Amino acid sequence: MLTAQDIMTTHVITVNPETEIIQAAKLLLENHFNGLPVLNKDDKLVGIICQSDLVVQQKSIPVPTLLTFLDGFISLTSTKKIENEMKKIAAITVNDAMTSRPITVKPNTSIEAIASLMVDKNLHTLPVVDDNDNLVGILGKEDILRSLLKGNGGALG
Repeated sequence: MLTAQDIMTTHVITVNPETEIIQAAKLLLENHFNGLPVLNKDDKLVGIICQSDLVVQQKSIPVPTLLTFLDGFISLTSTKKIENEMKKIAAITVNDAMTSRPITVKPNTSIEAIASLMVDKNLHTLPVVDDNDNLVGILGKEDILRSLLKGNGGALG
């Protein structure tokens, strides 16, 4: 049974929360990555910055949906959600745009569990952490596809 440690990339390019958005975007594009782990000054995983986090900057400012009830207004959009969207749209550093507390897997997680997690949660990139939550690798959908090719003698289907 294949596991994360069998297919993960161990040479991981990372950024820190203070990295400028432009620099993170360049790293993603130049290396054809979907996401980059974000490590704090103690080398602990604090987030992940993905292409989708950067694409959101091109959105227009969200306008809350309001409902009139008894001459008052009730917001149908959570204030917290609007604040998060605004923060990402105006982001200058990775810290403002990243997804905090990303979903991770352990090195012994099966490829089946990884594939299910990616599909169920619509994830493209998963950091791999050890029992001490130290980053030891990263997995992308390409890694899953590559393992399929190897398992089928080089041909899908």
